[in-house]
Amino acid sequence: MNIDKTLKDNKTELLAYFRDRASEFLTDIKQKFAETQSDKRARAINECLNETKSKLITTILQQAEKENWTHQEKLECLLMITYCNIVVMIESRNSVRPYEYMDFSRRVGELWDPFCKLCFYYPVNDVSLFIPPLFSEVKKKLTDEIVDYINNLNISPEEKEELKKYYEKVWSLVTSGEIQLELDLHFVSQGQKYVVDFKSGFGSNEKGNTNRLLLVASIYKNLSESYKCLLFVRAEENNSYFNTLKNSGIWEAYCGSEAYVKIREYSGYDLKSWIDTNMDWANDFKPETITHFQEQNLLQYLLW
Repeated sequence: MNIDKTLKDNKTELLAYFRDRASEFLTDIKQKFAETQSDKRARAINECLNETKSKLITTILQQAEKENWTHQEKLECLLMITYCNIVVMIESRNSVRPYEYMDFSRRVGELWDPFCKLCFYYPVNDVSLFIPPLFSEVKKKLTDEIVDYINNLNISPEEKEELKKYYEKVWSLVTSGEIQLELDLHFVSQGQKYVVDFKSGFGSNEKGNTNRLLLVASIYKNLSESYKCLLFVRAEENNSYFNTLKNSGIWEAYCGSEAYVKIREYSGYDLKSWIDTNMDWANDFKPETITHFQEQNLLQYLLW
């Protein structure tokens, strides 16, 4: 296989490459784990194929650096490599442990998130990533500010200490530990900092996650730096939990086609157009994989 910029158009060659690798891996994996250990076989083939993808991407990026590929050429190669790897990973996993709808719907959602993030890791626009703040740092900064304010009040020392105790009680009500401020993506565009959460869709049991997202966004909104919180959801239709976040005033929430419009706006790349042009699940999977998905009514979850 030639490692050059034409890989972005060589889906057939890439699928064949990953399938050959998968065949080699499966021969070894089936010797290590019995049929009754299908979960271990499934985990092993996923790990092996992901390692193969990582090595191929490293080689591509090195070649791109040497030959001064454009940002778009590099990104489109990585998108094609990632998609072909996903196809072979799904069909290989299905061959050792057939998917049922709960596993499959969750897996498709897990794969959509990192696929979209490629547009920001290798952007066409001038986008850069940043490391999110730690909650411990945020809490200390806010605490120092309020303590300084209390210390400057024209009240007795006893009253100041009492106010500080009440302030600590408020923190204890908010959380009993550390809040995870790291979301799926953090980037800067035109001087504006954005924090992003990707989600496949909202189920009927999302109350806890919704409350967490509201809390995290509230903290970001109250920091001295200007942050914008974006929520990108794969599903076109969602429920009241999505609407709660969308109407909160602290999350800018987009689903389905709207999410892709925003990905294009910020990253500079039309990911939806690439998907429509290059992704063809029904024809890219092996016939036996498609047969299983049709029998189990799983193709409905492959709507990206």
